Amino acid sequence: MQKDFSYPLKIDELSQNRHHYHLKANAEECLYLKEILELEGVQSFEADFILKKHNKTNMLDVEGNLKAVVLQQSVISLEVFEKEYQVPFAYHFDTKMTYNEFKDMDYGINDDAPDIIENGQIDLAQMAIEQLALCLDDYPRQTGETFNFVSEFDEETTKRANPFSVLQNLKK
Repeated sequence: MQKDFSYPLKIDELSQNRHHYHLKANAEECLYLKEILELEGVQSFEADFILKKHNKTNMLDVEGNLKAVVLQQSVISLEVFEKEYQVPFAYHFDTKMTYNEFKDMDYGINDDAPDIIENGQIDLAQMAIEQLALCLDDYPRQTGETFNFVSEFDEETTKRANPFSVLQNLKK
């Protein structure tokens, strides 16, 4: 399957120098992002990356900053609103480790385990998309919107809604 927004890098082709990359989605790619992230719209999406490869330790450090403006539907008012995200992120890859080696390692829950590189390449666009997906609110709402819950089972509402309350008045 061809991805509509992708920027793959082969790790073997990177030198030990710092590498800077800037990704910016065009209108067609924003439509693709809207679909895969299940949003009302993606107005803009761009990310800056700095990569540093360490040959001695077989590590690749990726630092980035994502900027995106998306349209979301409020779960309270059902209105579509615009929200801006600015997300700094970092990945640490072990360029030589395999999944089998990773399973044999003893990493604790608080340890910073390195990510694994698949097929000798990473996809910068997919990293940025992942970061946006992680910070999206599951129940989006506009700033200042609150949900006021009114129970249908409180005493006063139950008396009004009770169809037998009319019969109770006739009995007297």
